[in-house]
Amino acid sequence: MSTLASKAQLRASFLRWALFAVPAVLLASFLVQTFTPGGPGNYWYDALEKPAINPPSYLFGIVWPILYLLMGLALALVLSAWGAKGRTIAIVAFVVQFIVNLAWSPVFFTLQQIDWALYVIIALDVLVVGTIVLFWRVRALAGVLLLPYLAWILFATMLNFQFLQLNPDASGGAESEGAVQTIEF
Repeated sequence: MSTLASKAQLRASFLRWALFAVPAVLLASFLVQTFTPGGPGNYWYDALEKPAINPPSYLFGIVWPILYLLMGLALALVLSAWGAKGRTIAIVAFVVQFIVNLAWSPVFFTLQQIDWALYVIIALDVLVVGTIVLFWRVRALAGVLLLPYLAWILFATMLNFQFLQLNPDASGGAESEGAVQTIEF
């Protein structure tokens, strides 16, 4: 016998992993977004001067779920590649970059630190490039599935940079612009 698993077994393994990875990625991102008061309706964000390249807010709600779906499928391809050289480090790289991805929204919207958020997203850019290389070595299609994600976060990096340029004094707004209540006796 020259193969360890049939093509049908490999497809079944991928489908099982996809049924785990895609919902896990979507759920984690949903939970972070649910508890991060970002975008329109956030008074601090609404008060910021917006860059000319800032897309309409509804576009984020369309693009991110698609990207998270592609990320979950890419992860499933790597997870199902049992015995592949570099599989474990590729999975670790994915988890690290995903944690950094999820950290950006709270840093930008909750902490209101545009400058820190820029550092976070630059780190994310580097981590995603590394993850793509590692995924590509395990399964080329897994690396390809992450390319739209890389393109979007590079655009988001430029957007974050422009927000910082247009609003240099806006970082830390949560601390400096909060309401003050004075009680006199």
